[in-house]
Amino acid sequence: MLPEIQNLHNVWESNRTVKTTSHQISFDELTNSIISTGPFSFYIIDFFDMSLSHISPSLFEMHGFDPETLTFNDVLGAIHPEDIEFVVKAEAFLTKFFYEDIGREKLLSYKISYSHRCRIENGDYVLFNHQALMLTMDDNGGYGKSLNIHTRIDHLSSFNTYKISLIGLNGEPSFMNLSLDLDAKGFEFSKREVDIIKEIGNGLNNTEIAEKLFISPLTVKTHRNNILAKSGSKNTAELIKNCIIQGII
Repeated sequence: MLPEIQNLHNVWESNRTVKTTSHQISFDELTNSIISTGPFSFYIIDFFDMSLSHISPSLFEMHGFDPETLTFNDVLGAIHPEDIEFVVKAEAFLTKFFYEDIGREKLLSYKISYSHRCRIENGDYVLFNHQALMLTMDDNGGYGKSLNIHTRIDHLSSFNTYKISLIGLNGEPSFMNLSLDLDAKGFEFSKREVDIIKEIGNGLNNTEIAEKLFISPLTVKTHRNNILAKSGSKNTAELIKNCIIQGII
């Protein structure tokens, strides 16, 4: 095992569950968590023994993995050598952030998103958005099973921001563009703002969004202006592009 990959395992070692956890997941549950802005693959990792399940065929097709011998280390080994250090630091940052800022118990209510380059079947490295949704934890907060989704986004950008976003579920706020420098905080989207962003991404105008969310068009307009200001986006097109890259839509 490469030393860089071992560093990732070291981050997870003290945080994973001490026993296996059961979980039944339907295809509908999977599709509700997957964005389709580009070619994507998914799998479930069980941190208890690092085994993989529910592997999409596209994972083998995009990366040229052997279905008969694939391991989690093979998936990790496809990460660009220059990005692996960021991934290690990102996972360590997330552990610290949930312990100190949000609360370990809320990990199940967030979808984690960041980007890194990954090797594809022809040997080239392209930019992917990595999303992780923790499905199970033990009573002590140990990591159980996680749904990991990798979406190819090199048609949107070839530049990695090296930032992390946490998309809130179940009414939790979203934290966008968090820096690995703990003194450089990102910005926060409320649940309502995330709802509006998703509807903008669906092509709805202010009036249509207002009708769907049971609020006034003026309220929608105010939220849109606040969203653009928070995200530093010049216009709606740039906002949608950035939110796709960050895994919101």
